[in-house]
Amino acid sequence: MPSPDPNASCLGHDMNGHDTPAADPAPCAEAAPATPASVAPVRVIAVASGKGGVGKTSVSVNLAMSLVMAGRRTLLLDTDLGLANVDVMLGLSPRFTLADVIAGRCELADTIIEGPGGLWVVPAASGKRHMTELTPAQHVGLVHAFSQLDLPIDTMVVDNAAGIADGVLTFCQAAQDVIIVVCDEPASVTDAYALVKVLSRERGVTRVQVLANQVGSPQEGRHLFEKLERVSARFLDVTMSYLGAIPRDEWLRRAVQRQEAVVEAFPSSPSALAFRDVARRASQWQVPQGPRGHVEFFLERLVTPARSAA
Repeated sequence: MPSPDPNASCLGHDMNGHDTPAADPAPCAEAAPATPASVAPVRVIAVASGKGGVGKTSVSVNLAMSLVMAGRRTLLLDTDLGLANVDVMLGLSPRFTLADVIAGRCELADTIIEGPGGLWVVPAASGKRHMTELTPAQHVGLVHAFSQLDLPIDTMVVDNAAGIADGVLTFCQAAQDVIIVVCDEPASVTDAYALVKVLSRERGVTRVQVLANQVGSPQEGRHLFEKLERVSARFLDVTMSYLGAIPRDEWLRRAVQRQEAVVEAFPSSPSALAFRDVARRASQWQVPQGPRGHVEFFLERLVTPARSAA
C-alpha cells in the first residue's frame, strides 16, 4: 500500500481545529511535487441513518468494497467514534485508531490499514466514551486533518454513527453526498426525516440520497422512499433522490458472520448485486468542481485544481 506523506504534519490544523505552524519548514520546502492522483478532488460519500440497527455499517462496507472492485481507489472512514465496528466487519486488527489520533499518540496517517482487495480503512475505537464527547471544534479539526493525507484516492466513504449528534452533522456536511439508510420500521423513517431536517436547517445540506435496506421486494423499498420524500417535500427545502434497495438476504448474514463484505464473499448473491448497482450509480455522480464555502474533507484538493486552471 502506498504510504501517506511523511511530511504531512507540516500542514493544516490540530485535532482541536486550531492552525498549527510547521515544526520545521525545510522538509515541506524540499518535498517532491504532489502527483496528479494525490491532488485530484476526492468524492466523499457520507452514509448515515436516523436510528441504529438499519444496517448502515454493512452498507458502508459493501459500498466501499464495490467501489474498489469497480476500480475506484477508495478509503473507508469509520466515524462511529464510540461504537466503531468497520474493522470488526472486515476482520481487521488495527494498531491505531482515531482515538489515538485525538489523544496525540499518532498521526492520522498512522491509522490507515489496508483491507481486502486494496480497500484502505481508517478505524475508530469502540467502548471509548470520551470519543462520543468530542467538541464541535474537534470534529472540524478531524475533517481538516484529512487534507494532510497524501494518499492516492479518488473516493472516500464515511460510516457515521446513527442519530443527529454534532459529529454526524459535521461529517455529513463535509461530504459531497449523503446517503440516508432506512428500513421497514416506522421509527427508521421518522428518525431519518429528523436527521434530514437537522442537516437541512442547521448545516445547509440541500440534497440527499435514500437507500432502503433489508427490504422484502423492490416495491417495498420504493414505498419507504416515497413515505420519506412525501413529508420532506412538504416541510423541507431538500432534493431527495432514490438510490435503490438492498434485499433481505441470508447470504449477507453469512458474510457478516465470516467478517467479510458480501460483495466479496458471495458476489452472485442478491444483496451483492444490489450493492454493486448502488456503487455504479454513485460512480456516475458529478466529481466535485470546487469548495462550497464551509467545512469539507480534502479541501486543499478542491482548491488546488481551481488554482491550477486559473
